[in-house]
Amino acid sequence: MLDNVRIVLVETSHTGNMGSVARAMKTMGLTNLWLVNPLVKPDSQAIALAAGASDVIGDAKIVDTLDEALAGCSLVVGTSARSRTLPWPMLNPRECGLQSITEAKDAPVAIVFGRERVGLTNDELQKCHYHVAIQANPEYSSLNLAMAVQILAYEVRIAWLDSQEKDEPEAEVVEYPLVDDLERFYGHLEQVMQNTGFIKPNHPGQVMSRLRRMFTRARPESQELNILRGMLSSIESDKKLSK
Repeated sequence: MLDNVRIVLVETSHTGNMGSVARAMKTMGLTNLWLVNPLVKPDSQAIALAAGASDVIGDAKIVDTLDEALAGCSLVVGTSARSRTLPWPMLNPRECGLQSITEAKDAPVAIVFGRERVGLTNDELQKCHYHVAIQANPEYSSLNLAMAVQILAYEVRIAWLDSQEKDEPEAEVVEYPLVDDLERFYGHLEQVMQNTGFIKPNHPGQVMSRLRRMFTRARPESQELNILRGMLSSIESDKKLSK
């Protein structure tokens, strides 16, 4: 289950942070590290600061885009320390741990951390099902990258330990669509809205962002998403027949 939890770092600029993150992960039993377009590649400093977790650094997957790091995941949680113009479904760290372990039973889960100075962009955060914020001291809320990873990795581990101790009957498995399927749906939705004239390609406004938020809140299951895709295909067929 812990192997299904990905820690994703976006455009990390200091190799020492990579090593410190690897150490924070391994102390909590996490080893699945993804590096998205790192500004520098892991080096000897990363290995030194990993302090015994060099295997996590050595096995880290380096990819060019966030989409590659999220491929195959059914749940994505993005870290965000600041309020956004378009509020998103939120989790606290404890809820993040519980949700991650619940869904990691069946499919990969990604917890995404942004750049050291500016975090994640709005577009990147809109790829997430939830945002998580660490409720630090508002008078001094400065957490470095490894600290933030340590806190959330700890909550994941506690949730996992609790799940091992409980002897409960298996709950009905809810199959959620993978990130890849959701992105195809959003692309399909946008294309249909453009074809019907509901939105203009050059002036889309915030319609897609708000629709993403709405479907994120609703969290459609895989079968429900298939129904929505079928509805869009039906609209396309009707439009072709009416020409």
